[in-house]
Amino acid sequence: MRGTHRISLQNKRIRYDFEIKRNITVIRGDSATGKTALVDMIREHYENGTASAVELTCDKECTVLEGRTWAGQLSMMKDSIVFIDEGNEFVLSDDFASAIRNTDNYYVIVTREGIPSLPYSIEEIYGIRDSGKYGTLKRTYNEFYHLYPTIDNRHAVRPENVIAEDSNAGYQFLQDVCEKNGGMTCISAHGKSNIFSAVIRHLSEKVLVVADGAAFGSEMEKLMRVIKNYPNVTLYLPESFEWLILRSGVIEDSGLGEILKNPENYIESGDYFSWERYFTSQLIRITRDSYLRYAKRKLNPAYLQEKISDRILAVMHGIKFKR
Repeated sequence: MRGTHRISLQNKRIRYDFEIKRNITVIRGDSATGKTALVDMIREHYENGTASAVELTCDKECTVLEGRTWAGQLSMMKDSIVFIDEGNEFVLSDDFASAIRNTDNYYVIVTREGIPSLPYSIEEIYGIRDSGKYGTLKRTYNEFYHLYPTIDNRHAVRPENVIAEDSNAGYQFLQDVCEKNGGMTCISAHGKSNIFSAVIRHLSEKVLVVADGAAFGSEMEKLMRVIKNYPNVTLYLPESFEWLILRSGVIEDSGLGEILKNPENYIESGDYFSWERYFTSQLIRITRDSYLRYAKRKLNPAYLQEKISDRILAVMHGIKFKR
């Protein structure tokens, strides 16, 4: 499955209207915010159709995955939008992550905690809120909103140290930038799950955390708690380092502009578990026969040339490395 899909769902009491565009969407929030009601309505419509008194409009089949037989149910779900309510503990398992890896479904997961085994985007974590009523039916309109708004660096961030997610090409690029600009230190966290502890060790410094936003969703809540108390810690979470390169304009490709504008129209969920993997594959494909040939494990030194690195850094709006 690919593209953006709108789901309009209502009964006499409540209405939901929202769009999803990635293979994993997460809905967070406390009790009584309408999360379970949403899944219940999807289930009622799937099981009873028009007799359920639930109206559902979507260009894809919407269904619910639940219970101990989830694996068997999942094997029969194709090209569907699959809703999973909180309380289904299988969503936290490696078995579930493995089972959905190559499926062509989109998944909407209701949960109160992060799901470390799944690479979901910070852009696809939502809460639900009331936003008005309709006539005498007192139908409440429930609106989705981004739980973690995009961070707006209104003033230039000048970090003392940088924490990178891993030790791959993105870290190697930032390490070189830090060394060339005031001798800053670039630290590899060796995995997104280690970023929190790396930040805790550097709370007294002006720290910039750089990680792949396309798969960083499970780590956001605990880091946001730190940032609220330590404004000297800044998160910069692009889709991925490969996305930064593609956005910088150093790579020429006729179809790249449209892909970057609407990636959801090009990324097949069954082929790419996260958008980061798609952007990596595109960068490797486009540069295969050029002097900018890209490899994720070891950065091509051509990307460290000042003319090229400056164009990549220019995409990182609000971040200033040069003294």
